[in-house]
Amino acid sequence: MAWILLGVFVAPAVVAVGIRLVFAERPHWSTASHEATEQAPAPSETIEPVVQVYAARTWGIRGAVAVHTWISTKRSGAEHYLRHEVIGWRLRRTGTALVQEPGRPDAMWFSNRPTLLVDMRGPGVDAVIDKVEAAVREYPFARRYEMWPGPNSNTFTAFVGRRVPELRLNLPPTAIGKDYLADGAFVGRAPSGTGYQVSVRGVVSATAALREGVEVNLFGSAAGLSLYPPAVRLPGLGTWPSWPTNARNP
Repeated sequence: MAWILLGVFVAPAVVAVGIRLVFAERPHWSTASHEATEQAPAPSETIEPVVQVYAARTWGIRGAVAVHTWISTKRSGAEHYLRHEVIGWRLRRTGTALVQEPGRPDAMWFSNRPTLLVDMRGPGVDAVIDKVEAAVREYPFARRYEMWPGPNSNTFTAFVGRRVPELRLNLPPTAIGKDYLADGAFVGRAPSGTGYQVSVRGVVSATAALREGVEVNLFGSAAGLSLYPPAVRLPGLGTWPSWPTNARNP
């Protein structure tokens, strides 16, 4: 059993750290890129509403095992996107970690290219944006941030996903903090809204859902199997193989 635990929950994370150290660019935070990656349609080129969810590796060596996630929305005819996310250092500076402001929806996160997890456009999406904004207002941890086990940026995105099942949000196993449930709950919906999970403050948890499959989280190291679509979920390495974005209309 010890070898199984090491092989499933430790070894992949060690490999991910090695890959990060050898191959990944790690610029100083002050010079890191936040340029757009052209995954979102320009507001000047599309009138239709858009909801997108992104995940990008965090800055520095932590990016070997963890991602930062956020939600971008644009209403019909709007001239800009709003980014909804939780950022730890903003809590110290402004008194709240919850950020809602115009910004590049698909920007690099400290030189790490984001992966598009959800892409919804067209009729009915304005109603989804209404639900997203309502969930953002109800997020209970705006004045609290803990890198591990949460609440953090992934706790926020998962919270919105649970309140807005239309997103069918399938967060990667590297979204540490996604299993931290609100109100001290022991049982809750999976972030995708297609199943359930049990969680002890995000430290230890188990999820069973149509989108996420079966996943076990031990102290932030999450591993499991997805059936729809089929994939292996590994600590640090993420989801393999990587499947196309959950692009859909309501």
